[in-house]
Amino acid sequence: MAISKQAILTSAAGTALRQAFRGRLITPDDEDFARARKVWNGQIDKLPALIATCTGVDDVLAALRFARVEGLVVAVRGGGHSFAGFSTCDSGIVIDLSKMTAVTVDPDARVARAQGGVTWGIYDAATHAHGLASPGGLMSTTGIAGLTLGGGIGWLNRKYGLACDNLLGVEMVTPGGELVRASATENAELFWALRGGGGNFGIVTSFEYRLHPVSTVVGGLMLFREKLTPDVLRLYRDYVSQCPDELGTMLSAITAPLVDFVPADMRGRPSMAFAGCHCGDPADAERALKPLRDLGPAVDLFEVIPYPDMQKMFDEDLPYGIRCYLKAGYLPEMSDGAIEVIAEHTRPFSSPNSTFDIHDMGGAVKRVADDVTAFGDRRSPFCFNIVGLWNDAAEDEVHKSFVRSFATALEPFGSGGVYVNFTADPDRVRAAYDVTKYARLQTVKRQYDPENLLRLNQNIQP
Repeated sequence: MAISKQAILTSAAGTALRQAFRGRLITPDDEDFARARKVWNGQIDKLPALIATCTGVDDVLAALRFARVEGLVVAVRGGGHSFAGFSTCDSGIVIDLSKMTAVTVDPDARVARAQGGVTWGIYDAATHAHGLASPGGLMSTTGIAGLTLGGGIGWLNRKYGLACDNLLGVEMVTPGGELVRASATENAELFWALRGGGGNFGIVTSFEYRLHPVSTVVGGLMLFREKLTPDVLRLYRDYVSQCPDELGTMLSAITAPLVDFVPADMRGRPSMAFAGCHCGDPADAERALKPLRDLGPAVDLFEVIPYPDMQKMFDEDLPYGIRCYLKAGYLPEMSDGAIEVIAEHTRPFSSPNSTFDIHDMGGAVKRVADDVTAFGDRRSPFCFNIVGLWNDAAEDEVHKSFVRSFATALEPFGSGGVYVNFTADPDRVRAAYDVTKYARLQTVKRQYDPENLLRLNQNIQP
């Protein structure tokens, strides 16, 4: 049952919150509550008692103080793109940073500072105005906070590293109600944990990133007919070991869309999509793409585009409200056995919206020493995720079962680990880190959140 405004905001603590809070406090009594409680994954249908839409650090502090006094479950929303639904809760408080979207850029120092509610689309627009960018994700609608704190796989990784590798510092509100700064020289152990350990340690209200000279890129995708699936997979496993750092790539098994640029015989059929982003000289990009072109794509949409357009390329494929369920892992190698499993389980998917994605984890990602950040796996050459996407709630179990079956079949070929942003299973969270890293993360968790107030995340058990 929804908790009314009378029950949640008329206590002494509620009165204090109303007096201190500068943003909006939205309860089930408010007309826009139904809209405000929604998150990206349409499967997630939760009823928080209160949504505290913050305007700044003081609001975050006030909302956390109220949650502690009232003993409420706390969810933190940045971009709201958590596929697992961690950015909302039942009968608790959502501390919503989505209105905290300021970005400031120092082009001379090549540094950008962004508030915790910023999405990559907002961030990229601000930095692109100066011909600069930071490694972000693969979509413009994803929030910078969740992606960075978990590591940050994206288009610029081979050249410039993960999003977390480009983090210079943060300001964070601790569960105990303090504002702290973490960087290489301030609270260094916390800074280590925040680069790959997720949202376990506090609410990050501000991120400071290193910027790089990226303005236009050669980006796009190629589509290959179903019969070439094994050939494309075999080529890709060797190709990524030789392609230049300037070229970030992803290989996806998809259902070809019903659009004019796709040949009629391919529409609605299984196909392989090679997507890439080359952030160097366009002439070098043409040479780098030649091995894929020699294989004979049916569609080739690579062109010179602004980097922010590259970030938006897949936005329409993952619209707000789509239903999502995924399983993921790392491949130490793309063996012939793994290729057979992938080819079998993608012909066809249970839903035409679903995808199987393989992310190249080479280049600059591997050149960062493993113990510099908490990020879990810099050794495996490939990270994969099986992404079930559909629209009809009546089909939930059909598509979830398909994803589970695919993951089970691929499990013998995986490393046993997982990219922490791609899981919600508590057992898999532990598998995202080796024993030493997990113990180190637990130590930081005990220091900053011993009561595990911030437990709606890929949770590190204190």
